[in-house]
Amino acid sequence: MVSEGMLLMGVGMATVFAFLGLLVGLMQGSAAFFAAFADRFPEPEAAAPEWANSPIAGNDEVIAIVLASVEAHRQGRNGGGA
Repeated sequence: MVSEGMLLMGVGMATVFAFLGLLVGLMQGSAAFFAAFADRFPEPEAAAPEWANSPIAGNDEVIAIVLASVEAHRQGRNGGGA
């Protein structure tokens, strides 16, 4: 019974080793393929994010004022008004 268990363990380990060896071989083959034919697969150009075209893009002072006023409101320091 123990010998059958050892045989089953050996077969299972050999199967996993063979599968992982095949996986490594395929990964190295695909890396070589894409390295050889990299000129046929150009990188897509990154589009500018939508917020970069907004009217307040690059206006850090306004953003800082808004964030400070929101934080003051959350802490209960409304600074007058309603």
